[in-house]
Amino acid sequence: MSEPSMHGILFDHGRAARIGMPEAVFSEGKSREALLELLQGPGLDKERPILFTRLAPEIFFSLPEPLQGHYRFHALSGVAFAASLPPKSKGSVAVLSAGTADARSAWEAAKTLEYLGISHKVYEDNGVAGLWRLTAKLENLNSFDVIIVIAGLDAALASVMGGLTGKPLFAVPTSVGYGMAKGGESALSSMLVSCAPGIGVLNIDNGYGAACAAARVINLLTG
Repeated sequence: MSEPSMHGILFDHGRAARIGMPEAVFSEGKSREALLELLQGPGLDKERPILFTRLAPEIFFSLPEPLQGHYRFHALSGVAFAASLPPKSKGSVAVLSAGTADARSAWEAAKTLEYLGISHKVYEDNGVAGLWRLTAKLENLNSFDVIIVIAGLDAALASVMGGLTGKPLFAVPTSVGYGMAKGGESALSSMLVSCAPGIGVLNIDNGYGAACAAARVINLLTG
């Protein structure tokens, strides 16, 4: 059931019961005043913790220091939360990125998984130009229940992993690259036309969405 909140925002507190994940606040585009009210109000509710995504560091660090102290804030990804959900008893997720330039989306996925109480590990810098970096980790990667792949440029990592693992795989194209990378559109197209079957593809830079997709799988394991 939705409940009214400040600045016309309606919180969907019934979402967790329906889909197994609570609502999040997309902070980008919201005024500092609106975010301040949300962060010092419903954001501090430990019974119904709220995840904030795309929260700009310049806004967060302009908040009163006592309020900042209530939050776990990851400046690179822009993710913040005052409390996380109870740890899941089963299930784990690997977050695999092609390069450190993809870190914002990779860590958005990782911090969302942390908030959701899901065991996870981040593996950075696994671009296919140095394929040995990936093959050396393959046994470890296949020990996870779900794999998230984050890649920009030609996004070849998604196709390669799709041919090396049978685990549920969710791919996130990033807006990394020169010219014809077109702000992630080329990576998105590459993932969508991958010859590796069964890869789920998220929107450009949407690490949060990939974490939620992985959570749907993990929720099946935990009941």
